[in-house]
Amino acid sequence: MNGPLVVFGGAHIDRRGRIEADTVMGASNPGHFMSEAGGGAFNAARALARLGHSVRLVAPRGGDAAGEIVTHAAAEAGIDDRPFVFLDRETPSYTAILDRDGGLVIALADMELYRLFSPRRLRTLSVRAALADAGAILCDANLPAETLEALAATGRQRGLPVGAIAISPAKVVRFRAALPHLDWLCMNVAEARAISGADAASPADWATILRGLGLAGGLVTNGMHPVVAFDREGIAILTPPRLDRVADVTGAGDATAAGFLSARLAGIPLGEALRRGVAAALVTLKTASATATNLSPDQLNANLPLVPAAQMLS
Repeated sequence: MNGPLVVFGGAHIDRRGRIEADTVMGASNPGHFMSEAGGGAFNAARALARLGHSVRLVAPRGGDAAGEIVTHAAAEAGIDDRPFVFLDRETPSYTAILDRDGGLVIALADMELYRLFSPRRLRTLSVRAALADAGAILCDANLPAETLEALAATGRQRGLPVGAIAISPAKVVRFRAALPHLDWLCMNVAEARAISGADAASPADWATILRGLGLAGGLVTNGMHPVVAFDREGIAILTPPRLDRVADVTGAGDATAAGFLSARLAGIPLGEALRRGVAAALVTLKTASATATNLSPDQLNANLPLVPAAQMLS
């Protein structure tokens, strides 16, 4: 890949509360809170930068203290940060409650600001400059559907690889019109069901279903159950290894996407790229942060032997 990877999408504040005992719904539960910069696009951008990529970030944020936290975190990760700052608005936030094992109980996403990033923003001088020497594009479904379609089409017109992150079942449907322009869409099973309106009898069936919608390639995770990746030529399936303890599930999907896309952009075959995506997730699952500060090519390679070889299907 020549030129930086330009990332568009969510870069906001993640707040996570961890319940310390058994979860009791409808009652006060003892636990603790933490907050940090996060967002699907931002988590992936940090992981990709730590894996050695030149990363440029274009993301809306408010002119508040939360926006400054995101700005600082981007600089700390070595990201070339090119934000759209709305001085009179608040930076979006994601607030999640986790059970004592790190599983998600419920979450609230306050993402209204992202609606302001309309397709016309892509025609501004700053965005055109950010894309001028781009080697690839990555976006997430926090942005409006029409913006995602325009962005994906721009990448296709420029001959750039375009990757995407689904974010949630409610948001992934924003990619429907953009699917024919995407090289990869990374999602979980619930998001695959939402965008396709279908279900798969087996993991490999997701390739057939999603190809039928015009998607050239993708990745569908399912927690600790088999994960499948596909492109135009083949399908790869593997079952992730189980960890003795999961510190926090937040950001694991973004790490999987980053590890997988990093490998694909480097020309690594589909099955090995899937292994690298799972290895990146293992590193992240061992940390309480949404991204692992110790993620690096060496750390990914150290976890790679834990991941089984992918089964390849035609």
